[in-house]
Amino acid sequence: MDVATLSKLGVKHAENAVAESLRIQTGLDWTKPVTFYGIINERCNVKCRQCEYWRLPKYKDEMTVEEWKRALLSIKNFVGEYSINFSGGEPYIKKGFLDILAFANSNGIHCGVTTNGSCMTQENAAKTVAARPFNVNMSVDAPNAELHDYLRGYPGLFAKLSNGIKYLRQEQEKQGISFPIIVKPTLNRLNFRLMPELVEWAQQIGATAVNFQPVNLWTPETYNELWLKAEDYDAFAQVIERLIEMKQNGAPIMTGDDVLRLFLPHFREEKAPESVRPCRVGLRNFWIETDGNVKLCNDYPVIGNIKHQSAKEIWYGEKAKEVRQQTLDCGKLCLITCVSQKTLKDKVLMGMKLLKN
Repeated sequence: MDVATLSKLGVKHAENAVAESLRIQTGLDWTKPVTFYGIINERCNVKCRQCEYWRLPKYKDEMTVEEWKRALLSIKNFVGEYSINFSGGEPYIKKGFLDILAFANSNGIHCGVTTNGSCMTQENAAKTVAARPFNVNMSVDAPNAELHDYLRGYPGLFAKLSNGIKYLRQEQEKQGISFPIIVKPTLNRLNFRLMPELVEWAQQIGATAVNFQPVNLWTPETYNELWLKAEDYDAFAQVIERLIEMKQNGAPIMTGDDVLRLFLPHFREEKAPESVRPCRVGLRNFWIETDGNVKLCNDYPVIGNIKHQSAKEIWYGEKAKEVRQQTLDCGKLCLITCVSQKTLKDKVLMGMKLLKN
């Protein structure tokens, strides 16, 4: 990531922010997607307590490497330069995933990756860095092996991801390539008190920044042991203010102050405040599922399939228009990083934080 690339992508977000306001105020739709997600697979090699994927009785079909390449080019033909974040499941267990990263780089497409770190061997780190990703996001839920590996259901994972971050840093220096390595914790009842310590751990191990999100109510464990209880609220609020204080003192925390302060209302299951409404996810998100289906938000229906339609046809199709209005009317408070209600100011500040670090 460099200033020029980030600036060009920032201009696209700024232009779309104007188009978003125009759509909201007049109904005239000149928007284009600016935030892209690619779910490479549902298969995963860890058993996170907050995740459903490893429990699924059957997985969705997966697009082939060639189908992913065509999809990436279809998007570029529609919007020009862009960035897309790949995740899973665990993307690195898909055969050919690194070929997708290399293809994107050779075609001027910026790719980020979210991984649990289990497959970040020295060899995979070298190939990842050579593909010049936009960023690498590492899911880390505690600053110690005992709690992290319990939450992720994989003994030894903390050691593997820690080594993975070190391998990435070594390869960056060796290859002369720089991009952010971002630690992504999911806050829950068992780990929230350790988040200031996690920020310190991230700095010590060489990560660029920390980007927080709260757990969602998806699995039995999230209901039974991971969701905050009323007696946790005061302590949680204190931790959030401590993180904000650390951020103001220079700690590499990407998450905006306003978003951090919405975490407690999230656990209280409150509606989104008027200050972050209407939800603009449907005016900016392009979410590609493993089988090529495209959504604006995971809570809403499919709007097309990138294997059979161009990105432009999907975005301006009748189904997209229908679902887009539904997302605008939604009052749910969403703070998972893919759908959190970020303002243009939030995005600028996050970009500046990455450049600074």
